[in-house]
Amino acid sequence: MAKFEEYKDIYVYVEQRNGVIANVGYELISEARKLVASIPHMNYQVVGVLLGHNIKDQAKDVIAHGADKVIVAEHEYFSKYSTMFYADALTQIVEIYKPDSFLIGATVLGRDLAPRVAARLDAGLTADATKIEIDLEKEDEALLLVTRPTFGGNLFGTIVCPDTRPQMATIRPNVFSMDAIDETRTGEIIEFTPKFNDVDDKITIKEVIEKVVEGIDITKCDILVGAGRGAEDCLDVVESIAEELGGAMCVSRAVVDDGFAPRDIQVGQTGKTVRPSLYIACGISGACQHVAGMEKSDMIIAINRDPQAEIFSIANMGFVGDVKEILPLLKEQLIAVKKA
Repeated sequence: MAKFEEYKDIYVYVEQRNGVIANVGYELISEARKLVASIPHMNYQVVGVLLGHNIKDQAKDVIAHGADKVIVAEHEYFSKYSTMFYADALTQIVEIYKPDSFLIGATVLGRDLAPRVAARLDAGLTADATKIEIDLEKEDEALLLVTRPTFGGNLFGTIVCPDTRPQMATIRPNVFSMDAIDETRTGEIIEFTPKFNDVDDKITIKEVIEKVVEGIDITKCDILVGAGRGAEDCLDVVESIAEELGGAMCVSRAVVDDGFAPRDIQVGQTGKTVRPSLYIACGISGACQHVAGMEKSDMIIAINRDPQAEIFSIANMGFVGDVKEILPLLKEQLIAVKKA
């Protein structure tokens, strides 16, 4: 008999703000489907958990993105994000339905919510993960192998949680791909009504002030030109090439640490994870910390003067040479193509 026989299925918290569902929820559902497919003998399902106000209609979209079931909790207290009420509701859902695993996006909201729920459940939580697998050697349970960076991204650790349930993890956005929508999929929608105590003492959110984001969000760019330490002397050329291509410039951690670029355009373990169609790596060595943030790009072109640079091992196309010599030639060609 399995140790946690009453716990079953992989649950995914489907984050939404103002009625708009974050892509990370759909990414995690897609990955959960792969995990479930690897253990067919367990008969697990993928269950989405959706909290909000007037949000029930979105449940059909969650099913279309791969969920077998969706638990919908609607309440006026969920019209704006509240740590207190969201944590109360998720804790109640877990205690009643007993998921074996619970995955949450490592967004600002998810990083606030997940540890509070885990603490209330006395469950383990692996934060900021970049990879999840199931230990196939254990046939009577679905033990998650959750990998995350540690020591500033210099090492990777794989964490297991064999003694408590649910197994919880927050996973970075853009780490996993999102499956295509299947409007023909059908699934069960379960309406859940949470109970709140001490409502008279509740925290009231009077106003939400949205952060003004300046510049381009590199996680949403389809074309990125990345600059490493080898391109610090020609960042203006890197940026102009990115503009010619209709994309944006991003950088490695070294460029940020050296004071040449802000952290909000850093790619890598301690930066952002990106999945563009085209990624041009200029003067980037290919350290594992940076590669982990961009290796899922559809096409990777590397430019580096060191023929042994690690970046060439993952590149679809590589050019050995000094970026300060190659980039101006590339820019000339781009301008010529536009004029033609």
